[in-house]
Amino acid sequence: MSDLIRYERADREADETRLSPAATRSTRSRGRMREEEPDRYRTPFERDRDRIIHSKAFRRLKHKTQVFLNPEGDHFVTRLTHTLQVAQIARGLARGLSLNEPLAEAIALGHDVGHTPFGHTGEEALSPYFSPDGWHHAAQSVRIYEVLEDLNLTWEVRDGIRAHSWKIDPPPATPEAHCVRYADRIAYLSHDALDAIRAGVLAPDSFPRPVLERFGAPGRGWVGEMIEAVIDHSVAVGTVQMDDRTLAVMHQLRDFMFERVYLDPVLLREQRSAIATLRGLMDHHLQHPDQLPDSYREHDAPLVVQVADYVAGMTDRYALATRDRIGLTP
Repeated sequence: MSDLIRYERADREADETRLSPAATRSTRSRGRMREEEPDRYRTPFERDRDRIIHSKAFRRLKHKTQVFLNPEGDHFVTRLTHTLQVAQIARGLARGLSLNEPLAEAIALGHDVGHTPFGHTGEEALSPYFSPDGWHHAAQSVRIYEVLEDLNLTWEVRDGIRAHSWKIDPPPATPEAHCVRYADRIAYLSHDALDAIRAGVLAPDSFPRPVLERFGAPGRGWVGEMIEAVIDHSVAVGTVQMDDRTLAVMHQLRDFMFERVYLDPVLLREQRSAIATLRGLMDHHLQHPDQLPDSYREHDAPLVVQVADYVAGMTDRYALATRDRIGLTP
């Protein structure tokens, strides 16, 4: 008699019946754009999670900047480590609220694949080419998995990726995607703060007093305090939310980070240089479309979309190497 048992998709779907009433059941998914035979072991959301991890766009995140450009040191957050942190926090929130953990994880793992190189400069750099609506990394993330690397993901995962940013309207349709929204902000505020301390931009005691009183000293305790705040209040009100007091402190922390870190003059100079590089790459390839690689390209799309697909997909080092190769002025 074996001490191991087989745990197949039907068993996992049966377990989903014991989740919170608000949880998204994989058996009730709106499905994929193209029907597929069910997997023997994995639910649809588990299959999506695995497909995203094995995608080329996900692998490129390891060489994309989060905030600090070309940081000297091995411990600064990259787009990949940020994504893994968001996935861990989203899973913690989903597990704590008895929601569908694989769905939250899949959304989190795919939420940032559309980001350009050089951190958050991409939207400012590329939006003038897409007036009046601009360019947004969340829409690009969906485009990657619907067109450039057609993974045939479920509707729920694509919807969560589309609306993971708080500025996107309409909001996502599932509570698991709302977990990712909070996880994204918890992750970047906590770890960007530590990176700012590591870079010498901030001191551990320079944060606003309400932040230190509510969350404690900068570190992993911040993540735990914010997760518990979301779980406790969500259970009380029946939807994924953070209590008003803690949310106000989080907003104060975000405002402080913008003032002291994201809009720091040194970082702004680096960001202006990055924007110039991205726009230079856009302009060059709009003038020389023959230099666009044939792979990873939607030939039927407008040229500006093809060029943006190429430039946004670059890693930091590939963008710099391409800039130097084609002779753009740094």
